[in-house]
Amino acid sequence: MFSRVVENTSIYSLDNGDMLREVIVKISLERIDTQKGVMVETLLDSGAMGLVISSEFAKKQGFKLKKIERPIYVRNMDRILDKEGPIENTVGVNIYYEEHRERMEIGG
Repeated sequence: MFSRVVENTSIYSLDNGDMLREVIVKISLERIDTQKGVMVETLLDSGAMGLVISSEFAKKQGFKLKKIERPIYVRNMDRILDKEGPIENTVGVNIYYEEHRERMEIGG
């Protein structure tokens, strides 16, 4: 397998030339309260129904977690519940990609 970087995007290919259906994009996540940011690699169009972030990562980076009323249970591709457990929080962030900025609530 090899990867090819095009600007801020990595596209992965198998040795036989078949393209995988995953695109990794470098984005910046900014804390809303302090405007401090962190550059991360994110999976674009993973098939997920929404945006998710590791709550451990969010805490470590100082993002403020907001408890949601009802946990969201996540099933993997094989329909088995995810071992990390349900999404119980959201994180408010500003997402930057090149010249684009968007404020989002991400499940964590």
